[in-house]
Amino acid sequence: MKVYIEPIGRLINEFSKLPGVGAKTAQRFAYKVVNMSKDEAKNFADAIINVKENVHYCSICGNFSEGDVCDVCTSRPSDMICVVKEPKDVIAIEKLNEFKGVYHVLHGTISPLDGIGPNDINIKGLLERIAKGGVSEVIMATNPDVEGEATAMYISNLLKPLGIKVTRLAHGIPIGTDLEYADEVSLARAFVDRKTL
Repeated sequence: MKVYIEPIGRLINEFSKLPGVGAKTAQRFAYKVVNMSKDEAKNFADAIINVKENVHYCSICGNFSEGDVCDVCTSRPSDMICVVKEPKDVIAIEKLNEFKGVYHVLHGTISPLDGIGPNDINIKGLLERIAKGGVSEVIMATNPDVEGEATAMYISNLLKPLGIKVTRLAHGIPIGTDLEYADEVSLARAFVDRKTL
């Protein structure tokens, strides 16, 4: 005996393909769609189709864009480039409203264990941008994990001979954390990245 009728089972299966969505959550999402009005379901489906048809990667930085070039690349000075792993990292930084430069999205990080090398991510695009001139600083904002650190070091080694200032986002103890509860890696990084007051 089938647990779900075919349309619901198919919808649950599609939802379960999304990252972080397990069987129970997929089932909950499917039941929500079943209980939507026809207009709500149509709007939901139209939003998915609209994203697939109208969202592209910016031809300059690799961020999400509705056109060939994103709003950030067309409206900001390009002398400072912040390098991130993926488009969602751009959104996290933009929410701070602190950075006034442009971005470069790698679409991954170097990970030999996963078979991802420097040619598998968008490093070439970064080098092409820098070759055009006018870039004074590249900020490495990849994740502070093994792959992010390896990628930052690799790119830094490529850029330093070009006379480009390469910086890395500071790491260490989050504000509001007691030292006794800080993990050893964060505490060690805080000592390495300490600054003069």
